[in-house]
Amino acid sequence: MVRAPSLGFGLGLRPKHYEALLGEHRGAVDWLEALTENYLGLGGRPLHYLERLRAHYPIVLHGVSLSIGSTTSLDRDYLREVRTLADRLEAAWVSDHLCWTGVDGINVHDLLPLPFTEAVLNHVAARIRQVQDALGRRILIENVSSYVTFAAADMTEHEFLAALAERSDCLLLLDVNNVYVSSVNHGFDPREYLRALPVERVQQIHLAGHTRKGAYLIDTHDAPVIEPVWQLYGEALDRFGQVATMIERDDNIPALPELLAELDRARAIAKHAQAKAA
Repeated sequence: MVRAPSLGFGLGLRPKHYEALLGEHRGAVDWLEALTENYLGLGGRPLHYLERLRAHYPIVLHGVSLSIGSTTSLDRDYLREVRTLADRLEAAWVSDHLCWTGVDGINVHDLLPLPFTEAVLNHVAARIRQVQDALGRRILIENVSSYVTFAAADMTEHEFLAALAERSDCLLLLDVNNVYVSSVNHGFDPREYLRALPVERVQQIHLAGHTRKGAYLIDTHDAPVIEPVWQLYGEALDRFGQVATMIERDDNIPALPELLAELDRARAIAKHAQAKAA
């Protein structure tokens, strides 16, 4: 098996919850995912809290600035900073997104989709290998939600992602909500998507909420996980086994107990899937 053992059930770390995770709710989650760019540099309040939390929880790093699909040269200074932070925290793993985020040095602060062609596959696989060499570790690549597709495409997104993992020797961060959102927006079967991914490459799962805007679903991370996503999560566990799972919330962030209740729902689904497998 290529992937590491599961860390259990975690949360996306947000400043609102620093004190609760260190105090009254310490130990209520198994691990934390920190947004990489929020903690780069040599010090400051965010890194102070992150190092205190690291004393109690395994930490994984999740970035939004790698722009792995771009044709712009990789930012070597950024990669050095990420490696320093990952080493400092003994991060369990480092992840980013299958997308591009800007052009000509301008970051548009959005996760923009790629055309799924053989040429792009070769390009991104080569860049992932360079990133992994620079970081001294495998990285996880996450599927993003999308709202448009490219006319020039040789394969589906799930075929592209599966081939990319094998060709670059990376691991995958499966965002179940993003699969569901894109399946509604583009009219594909989300279960077919899950069946296409290599079991041994799926290291982590994201769960989150979204917003409906007319005929489209938008990945907003500002609401609870909905029932169809919970159902799809159960089917993902049936295929991939016990995978480290976490809840993401980036807006309308509730008090920690509300997120812990959602995490308990994930635990219950995972326990049911494990019993079925046994």
